Parts: sequence; C-alpha cells; structure tokens
Amino acid sequence: MLKVGDKILVQVTKEPISSKGPRLTADISLPGRFLVYMPKGHHVGVSRKIEDRRERVRLKRILQEARPDAGAFIVRTAAEEAEEKAIRADVKYLSDLWLTVEAADREVQAPALVHEDVGMVVGLIRDIFKDDVDMLVIDDKDDYKRLQKYVQIFAPEIKDRVRLHRDASAIFDHYDIEQEIRKSTEPKVWMKKGGYIVIEQTEALVSIDVNTGRFVGRHNQEDTIVETNMLAAREVARQLRLRDIGGIIVVDFIDMESEGNKKRVLNELRNSLKNDRARTKVFPVSSLGLAEMSRQRVRPSLVSFLSDDCPYCHGAGKVLSLETLANRIEREVHRVHHKTGEKQLQIVANPMLALYLSTERAEQLDDLCSEHDMVIDVTDDPGLHRENYQVLSLKSDRDLIQEAEKRFLPRGRGNRGHAANQPAGPARERFDRGERAARPDRPERVDRPERADRPERRPPRARGRRRPPGPAAAAGARGARRTRRRGGGPA
Repeated sequence: MLKVGDKILVQVTKEPISSKGPRLTADISLPGRFLVYMPKGHHVGVSRKIEDRRERVRLKRILQEARPDAGAFIVRTAAEEAEEKAIRADVKYLSDLWLTVEAADREVQAPALVHEDVGMVVGLIRDIFKDDVDMLVIDDKDDYKRLQKYVQIFAPEIKDRVRLHRDASAIFDHYDIEQEIRKSTEPKVWMKKGGYIVIEQTEALVSIDVNTGRFVGRHNQEDTIVETNMLAAREVARQLRLRDIGGIIVVDFIDMESEGNKKRVLNELRNSLKNDRARTKVFPVSSLGLAEMSRQRVRPSLVSFLSDDCPYCHGAGKVLSLETLANRIEREVHRVHHKTGEKQLQIVANPMLALYLSTERAEQLDDLCSEHDMVIDVTDDPGLHRENYQVLSLKSDRDLIQEAEKRFLPRGRGNRGHAANQPAGPARERFDRGERAARPDRPERVDRPERADRPERRPPRARGRRRPPGPAAAAGARGARRTRRRGGGPA
C-alpha cells in the first residue's frame, strides 16, 4: 500500500498527447536489440510474430540457460535466426543496465531522472534496422562515430551498412526526403492510376475516405472499384506507419456489391498491416460499409510534431463567410439601436468585411439607416480578425455592444433583461415570475395623442454620398475605407 511521501520507481510508457498526460507504470521494462528485460517478472516469452515452432523452442532454450536468477525476458521479432552469442550478449547488457539503474535510484533524491532511453540514432539500429534495410545514411560525424561503437558491440554484422553522408548537397535533398515530408502533412494522398485517399484527424478518431479520382478503369465499374480499394488498403497501412497515426481509425472504402470483394479488400488491409511495429486490430466491416480498426498510439502523430493549429481559425479549418458576418452585424445594429437609442454608429471591421459591407450590402445598410433614422459609418481596421468587429458611437467612440449588454443584464428567473425604467419591488417580483396581467400598482396608461395632434417631425436628412476609396485604402490602414450613410428620404 502506497502512502504520501513514499518513494517509487516508475517508467514513462506513453508520451503526453494533446490534453492527456503521460502514462506511467511501476513494471519496469528495458528494451535491447533482441530482448526486452522486465526485472520484476519471472517468465520467458517469444514474440508472436515469430511463427516457426523450432525457432521459438531454440530461443527459449538459449534464454533459459543465459538468464539471471531474477527477471523476465521477452524475445523480440528481430531475434529470429539471431546467433546465440548475440542473444547472450543482450542478456548481459540488459542485466548490467538494471544494476546501474538500481544504483542510481539509491543515490538520488526523488523526484529525479535515473535512466533515459537511447537516442533516436541508436534507437534506429535497435528497433528498426533489420535484414530488409539495405543501408543507414547519417550526416553527423559525431553521431556516426557513436553509432559505429554501438554497432561494433551489439551488431557487427551490419557495420558495413551504416554509412556517413559525404556529398555536398543536403541529405534530405539528395534522397528527395523533403518532398515526402511535405506530403506527409497533406490530407489528400494520391495513389497509382489516379485514385486518392483523404485523411482527416480529429480528437476522437481518424477518418480515411477512398475515392476513384481520375481512375476510370478498363472493364466494368465493380472491377474499377475493387482495384481502387485494394490500392487504398495498401496505401492506408503505409500512411498509418509514416504519419504514426494511432487510436480509432475508420476507413470508408468505395461501396462494393460482392461480399467476396469486401473480404478481399479487408484481408489486403490486414496483410499490409503485418509489418507494422505498432499493435493493430482490424474489425469486420460495419453495417454502414465502414472498415474499423485500432492502432497502438504511444506518441503524438507526425502531423502534431510538424505543425501547429492555425492561429487564425484555431484549427477549425474554416471561418465564417462574409455574408454570415454581414447578417450578424445588421442584427447587432438593430439590437444596439433598440437598447441604447444611439443614432450615430460606427462599424469597425476587417478590410475584407468592411469592403463587403460597403459594396455588396450597401443597399441593406441604406435601408437600415432609413428604418431607424440613423447614420452608419463603416471603417476598416487591418488589425481585426475577419470574424471580429466593433459597433462604436460615432460621437464618443463608446463600445455600444458592451454598453447594451451591461444595460440589459439578466435578473430573476430566466434570461429576461430589464432596463432602469422597469418596475421595482413587488411589481418587479411579479414580472420575474412571468405575470404579465394588468397590475393595480402600475399607474394608469396614458393614451398617446392622435397622429394629427403630434408635433411635426423635422424633415429627413439627406443621405450622405459614398466616398470612393482613396489610395490609402489599398494599404489597409484604419479609416482608409470609410462609407457613411444617413437615414431619411431618398437622396
């Protein structure tokens, strides 16, 4: 039982992803080139990907003879057909490494780092470099020397396949890697024969859509669809590895009529995922025709490493249209005029929105001015976000949107606002309860005079002329594009 203040040795098994913190475990495991050592275990296991029975028996026998008295070992896939000498060397290396970790744990004061896994360069040799890899090229001399020392001790048979890049050109340009990195961040991936897939990553899952694109085929439509889906199954498995995508993945293959073709495509996806080092599981096709699968996620995806959310749309990928924003501003003007009574307004908006209001929505603004007998001045401000705008008083430069919200704060039950001239005391309480019948405590209503008896209104003011944008309008300075409108009769 752990208590507050107890010291415990833990290992990070999963890096922090998005808003989730790192995953920790007290079951320590130390990976080597051929083995994984777990000091607190007692068994010997062999990777499931090693299917040959004789090889599994041979590897278990070597471990039973070479393992120390304590600890468990799991044979990695890379140990298949490995020499006994190399496996015994890995056992000794991992056992000595654990003794070093224990000694460091006794000396430090928690919290402290007692061991850190090998870097990326050595990790490539330990975890990825296999017989199917022809060559490893590195362009840093110091890392090359360090890698040569590691290879000389643990994998001397691959020493000739580790080379130093000596060409004058950059290593990424020489092997055309830069272009592949750019492609790995794009949602659309083109396949052979003109088809393509679209990869969309969300917080909950990853969706992959398959399309025929320019591929029309030579036979009937079903054959074209099946061929596109087979290519997509291989490309999906490849992209999952390249982009290091994990979690729940849904693949929307093109609809096929034959059940046999559906099984062919699903089996092709499973076979293409066999070379994936991460754990994967493919489920049967759902009733909606979607192929669902899961993939082990240990670290953030490649896109998360190489990119940030757009600071303009905050990762949404879209912004409100100019028409939507113009409609919102018109409703805001109605609300501000109704609650503040202000008749001289200034709309400050992004240059694109200001230009749209002054041209495409000029007639609607003129009608708005005539309806409320007001003056509206449209001004652009390049510093404003496209979706942000201000409605100010043309006289005092007050923020009328905030003023309207403060003047009509919600009170009582519900969200009904109230102004200073609304009833108070018992009448206010009845109003909050929603009682809208006639009240004896309210003074008798005074009838408004007939239209003929009302004082004559002043004649309407002429509409202001629209000023054409000057040279400064193209530069986008605030106030460079300004359109003033007045309410009243026709100009």
